[in-house]
Amino acid sequence: MNRITIIGASGHGKVVADIAKLNGYTDIVFLDDREGVTECCGYKVIGGTNTPVEGDCFVAIGNAEARKRLSEGRRLVTLIHPHAVIASDVEIGEGTVIMAGTVINPAAKIGRGCIINTSSSVDHDCVLGDYCHVAVGAHLCGTVNTGNNVWIGAGATVSNNTNICGDCMIGAGCVVVKDIDEPGTYIGVPAKKIG
Repeated sequence: MNRITIIGASGHGKVVADIAKLNGYTDIVFLDDREGVTECCGYKVIGGTNTPVEGDCFVAIGNAEARKRLSEGRRLVTLIHPHAVIASDVEIGEGTVIMAGTVINPAAKIGRGCIINTSSSVDHDCVLGDYCHVAVGAHLCGTVNTGNNVWIGAGATVSNNTNICGDCMIGAGCVVVKDIDEPGTYIGVPAKKIG
C-alpha cells in the first residue's frame, strides 16, 4: 500500500497533500483533532492526532512546538516538490517539506521538521536547525546559521554570514544584517527586537 498519513487538515496540509501526490503517494489520509472536520482537499480525515499510524507520516502543522510534539515516535518522510531546485550535496532532515520554486544551494543543511516554503531560497553553506520555517519568498544568503524553532517571515532577507539564535521570529519583509543572539520577535529594516 502506498499510503501517507498527514497530520493537520488545514491549508498547510493541502499543500503537503499535493506534494505527496506529486511524489507518487496514491493513498492519502489525514488526522486532525478538530470536531466536524471530515476531509481536506478531497482526502478523508480518519481520526485524531493520537490515532496510531502505520507506514509513512508527515506532520503538516505550522506551529513548531506542535510539529515537534506530534512528530515524536512516528516514521516521518521528507517531501520535496518536483519543481524545487536542490543541489546534490544538500542534507535535509526527516519530516521536512520543500515547496515549489524553492532553491537550496550547495553545502546547505536543513534540520528535521522544517518548512521551506514556496519560492524561498537557502543559499550555499546555510545551516538551519530543527523545526524552522522559511516562509514564502524569504531569502537566506550564504552561510546563514539558525538555531531551532526559527520562523523567517514572508519576503524577509537574512544577509550572508549571519547567525540567528533559536526561538526567534523574523517578521515579514524584515532584513537581518547582523547576528541575533537573543530569542524574540524582530521586525523592520534593519531588524530590531520588539516587546
